Amino acid sequence: MSPASTTRVSHVFTKQELCMMERIPEPCGIIIFGASGDLTHRKLLPALFQLACENVLPKDYYLLGAARTPMTTDAFRKKVEEGIGNVGTPGQRSEFVSRCTYLTGDYGDAALYAKLKGQLTTLDQEHHVPGRRLFYLSVPPNLYESIVTGLGASKLSTASSPEGWVRIVVEKPFGRDLESSRHLNKTFYQSFNENQIYRIDHYLGKETVQNILMFRFANAIYEPLWNRKYIDHVQITSAETIGVENRAGYYEGAGALRDMFQNHLMQLLCLIAMEPPASMDPEVMRDEKSKVLQCLRPIPYGECDKRIVRGQYVAGTLQDELVPAYRQESNVAPLSLTETFAAMRVEIDNWRWQGVPFYLRSGKRLKERVTEIAIQFKHVPTSIFKPLMADQLSANVLTFRIQPNEGIGLRFEAKHPGPKLCMSSVTMQFDYDEAFGTKPPEAYARLFLDVMLGDQTLFARKDWLEYSWQFLTPMLENWAEKKEHGLRFYPAGTWGPEEADELLTQDGRQWI
Repeated sequence: MSPASTTRVSHVFTKQELCMMERIPEPCGIIIFGASGDLTHRKLLPALFQLACENVLPKDYYLLGAARTPMTTDAFRKKVEEGIGNVGTPGQRSEFVSRCTYLTGDYGDAALYAKLKGQLTTLDQEHHVPGRRLFYLSVPPNLYESIVTGLGASKLSTASSPEGWVRIVVEKPFGRDLESSRHLNKTFYQSFNENQIYRIDHYLGKETVQNILMFRFANAIYEPLWNRKYIDHVQITSAETIGVENRAGYYEGAGALRDMFQNHLMQLLCLIAMEPPASMDPEVMRDEKSKVLQCLRPIPYGECDKRIVRGQYVAGTLQDELVPAYRQESNVAPLSLTETFAAMRVEIDNWRWQGVPFYLRSGKRLKERVTEIAIQFKHVPTSIFKPLMADQLSANVLTFRIQPNEGIGLRFEAKHPGPKLCMSSVTMQFDYDEAFGTKPPEAYARLFLDVMLGDQTLFARKDWLEYSWQFLTPMLENWAEKKEHGLRFYPAGTWGPEEADELLTQDGRQWI
């Protein structure tokens, strides 16, 4: 993503570590619906085990998996053991696995919730957990309503003791558009209060994403520059090299806009563009993020084709291997109109960002796997290095690399050694591995911990969700009406349709 001429240099400054006070969660039970699924064993269980190894799980806790797949507790424990691998000590692995149990049932059957209620009562007593329960919906979105309704009807959505609590975590996507999102919220509110609902976006658990707040608000030198006077534009990219893999059933009905923009990219946009909050209070933080979406300039129906690009990959070469077109993937319709790529130009109508464009893009089967935010500052007003003109000097770029190789880089101009007056761009790079000697933790670990602590800072609130859908739903309706018209095809292994480049070139810019 960086220019080829850029030299990457790094230096690490150390000082005494300053920490905010962190609490250990209260004893609780963790109930995962969809416990036989891929997400549970690939992400959720390893994240919980990581917390156990770091001694930040409560002393007393248990984990109950519920799913439609018939399985005994012993078989589930074997899968748990395989999922966590060789991390930690044998004693830690044995202790974690021993706290896991399994329950089979149909999510739409009241009998499942009756059995669940009885088993939770028993587990609460065995593990000294006074009615504190975390329900995690690791299931397809079409099952959310059945589970929420079942929990409400069986009174499992309310605390069973005065010192107890009940919280529910729901994966994205939360709805398909504004109307369905409102309907789903209404369903949740029949059983749960807003302060019980944790709409998760695992991107917000990533270290570099959280570090945006530290970078902006714990350093004095950047925030004065964080406005239209100094920043030319912002680019947010989330690119994947993989195709749909085994998710075609879900992805065919979602597409890139629902899958990536409505949650991940909009959250990143808000963290970059939000005003300084008065405190780290969860509601104060979420207020500021919601204000960003309120200020997004709507894209008129007639300008969708000029400001939004949707694409779908065709066969191509990726990392020296031939890969099939999206329409040739398993379980994908032969004439599918689902977009696997989207890019758009958005503007924020407030004093800080007026006139500063934000370019967002995300896609599958792209040239490189990378998620990053690039903030390009304006060119110097004039050049003293004649005959070089101001616009010939590369602009400074601040980059937050979210994945892979998490870190932060700052590009600036420097003189080459020697008698000639020559300059080129270099990058001062902060790298997590190098600076701290350890890889960033799994994103889900941070988010699990926050749910257990009752901290909703990194979770989407109802109003934020509605503002996001209000902005994106007209685009979805536009695409549905135009069908194949406007769908751009791009070879796998490229950076997407050429029209995505034109979003910037028409403004005299290019992707970084």
